[in-house]
Order: sequence, then C-alpha cells, then structure tokens
Amino acid sequence: MYSLLKNFSRLPLRVIQSLASAIGTLLFISNSSAKHITELNIKAAYPQLNDQQQKQLVKSSLKSQSMTYAESIKIWGSSPEFALEQIKQVHHLDIFLDALKNPNGTLAVVPHFGTWEVMNAWINQHTSPVIMYKPSKNKDLDRFMLESRQRLNATLVPTDDSGVRAVFKHLKQGGFSAILPDHIPKASGGIYSPFFGLNAFSSTLLSKLAAKTQCSVIGLSCIRRQDLTGFDLHFFKLSKDILSKDLQLSVDTLNKEMERMIDLAPEQYLWAYKRFRKLEGGKNLYK
Repeated sequence: MYSLLKNFSRLPLRVIQSLASAIGTLLFISNSSAKHITELNIKAAYPQLNDQQQKQLVKSSLKSQSMTYAESIKIWGSSPEFALEQIKQVHHLDIFLDALKNPNGTLAVVPHFGTWEVMNAWINQHTSPVIMYKPSKNKDLDRFMLESRQRLNATLVPTDDSGVRAVFKHLKQGGFSAILPDHIPKASGGIYSPFFGLNAFSSTLLSKLAAKTQCSVIGLSCIRRQDLTGFDLHFFKLSKDILSKDLQLSVDTLNKEMERMIDLAPEQYLWAYKRFRKLEGGKNLYK
C-alpha cells in the first residue's frame, strides 16, 4: 500500500481531484453508507434547507470529502514547497500574527473542514507547532503520513496525557498548537453541548487548555477554491468566552464558533463522520 500511495501522489493535482470527484459522485448515486450518514447529518444540521437544497449539498459534500482525502495523499507525497504553491490567498492574516504575540501561546481551532493538510507547510513558516498525533492502524499509511509531517518543523506528540502535557508546556512557553475539537471524545474527555442544533457529546480538551493558559484561541481553515485553482487560508477571530473557566460556557461557545466557520463552505465539512452518534439522553442519530 505504501508504494500505491507514493505512486498516486505523483499524479497531477487536477487529475487527483477529478478522480476523487468522480468517486464522490459514485458514492452519491450508489446509496453508499457515506451518503446515508451525510444525508442524516445535513438534514439535522440544516433543517431550513428544502429537500432539493439538501440533496444538492449532500452531493457536493460527498465530492468534496473524496477530494479532501485524495488531496491529503497528494500533499503527503509532495514537498512542502508544493503545498505552499497551492495557497493563493490568506484572509485576515493579522488575526494570526497578533495571536502569536501572546506570551501564553496560541491554539488554533481546526475542525474537520476543508483540506487542512495543505496549510501545515504555511504554518511552519511562521512557527514550530507541537501537534498531537494518533497513529493510523494501517502501518503503511502511518509511515506515509509521518514522512510528510517530519519534513516540517512540527513536533508530534501522542494523543494521551503525555501529549497534553507537552502541548500545555509548549503553550506556556509562548508556542503554537492546533486541535481538531469536533470529534467524539472518550467518556472522561467531554460534556454535552449544542452543535448544529443537537446536544452532542463534545471534547473539553481545547477549552481546558485555553482556560489554564489564557492563550490566544483563533480559528483556522483551508478552503478549496470552487474553480480548483488552489486553496485559501481563513483565520477567524473567536469569542473570548472560549477562555472562560466555566467549562460549559467555553465548550458551548467553541461549538457555536465552529458552526460559524463551517458555514463559510458547508459542503467542505466532513459530514460522513458520525458526529451525532452520542447525543444527550443516550440517543444516536444513526439508529
């Protein structure tokens, strides 16, 4: 599989995107599991859309999600310079530069939205992040990803207590880290909080780190251009309530801010993930 990933990543980006878009279309017309989950999530998150609008968003989302995975393989197999060439515009750069001035460090909120792998090389031009990393169960895929990430200035730490301590220490030294906080955490690492109208079990890690360090917290997304000519980075100024020691207020605010970020291009969110598998009251959207 390692050789297959290497060879696939050598294809031109436009070819990779076209192939992935075709796969997304197949997922849509074949009534795949990915389509079913995406439909349920979009119906729950955007009830204000009519049936035709929801159907179109599902189709666009499946194509975009397929492209995100394929683009990530391309980025992992390419040089950092290639990734930098794909970034055409940076929106609200001042938010990022101002955040880096905080002596208590900076945390970037990075949902599973857009093609986040593209932005790593750009971030590494400005800072040396400490990033929590969970190895893939597939050893070949894990080797392929690690080779890419180790070409950058980032320090990878495990997604356990030792990794959290490393991120905390790095922030206290004025460092930078990014967290993807829109997953379902372990039982000890979350609370229920509204996300797109559903009271979903939500991670408390970023909120706890923010409250303890009083670091800067900003939003960051890498959005694919509609004409496939490249990607744009978007920085978001987020509410200071995320820094609150009131954990519920912080997580509620974080979820609301992620909704605002995702609404920039909702078709580029990872809607095939079972985000609403654990809802308040023991409910599961998918059962």
